[in-house]
Amino acid sequence: MGAGDTGEFMIVTGMSGAGRSTVANALEDLGWYVVDNLPPQMLRPLLDLSNLGGAALPKVAAVVDVRGRNLFDDFPGAARALRQHGTVRVLFLDAADDVLVRRFESVRRPHPLQGNGTILDGIRIERARVAPLREAADIVIDTSGFNIHQLATRVTELFTEEGDARHRLTIMSFGFKYGLPADADLVADMRFLPNPYWNDELRAYSGREAPVADYVLSREGAQEFLTAYTAALGPVLAGYQRENKSHSTVAIGCTGGRHRSVAVAEELARRLSAVPGVAVTVQHRDLGRE
Repeated sequence: MGAGDTGEFMIVTGMSGAGRSTVANALEDLGWYVVDNLPPQMLRPLLDLSNLGGAALPKVAAVVDVRGRNLFDDFPGAARALRQHGTVRVLFLDAADDVLVRRFESVRRPHPLQGNGTILDGIRIERARVAPLREAADIVIDTSGFNIHQLATRVTELFTEEGDARHRLTIMSFGFKYGLPADADLVADMRFLPNPYWNDELRAYSGREAPVADYVLSREGAQEFLTAYTAALGPVLAGYQRENKSHSTVAIGCTGGRHRSVAVAEELARRLSAVPGVAVTVQHRDLGRE
């Protein structure tokens, strides 16, 4: 299979303490299939598997720790060989020695290569070993000035394609009599609207059906709420993207979770779908309950 027919394959490596785990988590949030701590000799089989997977594995990242391994003494040559079989990029994470020392000291762990020496001794040994990887890298990120959230944001900026969602929002309807959703970030109460349950002609319908939806959304205060709440959520969703919060849930409740909350959740999702960088899904937690 030619390189033009393959998905994306990326090797994530770099200095210990420079943020490989943070980058791996950020890539997973962006939809990459991430394999952590992969032995270098497994890179070619993984690349072949991703090529065979096609659309099922469009983006694969392998996090490789090459400390103490000899297979990457000629990493530039190994990278060239891999690129003959697919589209391969190398992301190298680095940080200043003093920053790495502080990070190891903050977690009270020794550097894996320091032996009987100091943390700085281990860092210098590792830096010499990984020099060929840094030289062959397509992307180098110096994480010295980043905390974990800022590093995740940088990865999101680098690997989010135009039009891709940076935040996934779930609008969830629910019934208060069945309890609050445990994973709700924000909760709104629709019990200020008249309840269609008490209308014999509407009781059998749900908020997903036109008779109830039209009734609920035409009640006094419904449109005002939707306009104001949509506007209020705009800066919240923008802030979630800046802070690299990749998921959130807005819960919309009524008494039983069948009429008012369902209708409002559907309309709120429709409006919020226009927010840049946000992918909206709707869930109706209690719609099937009696």
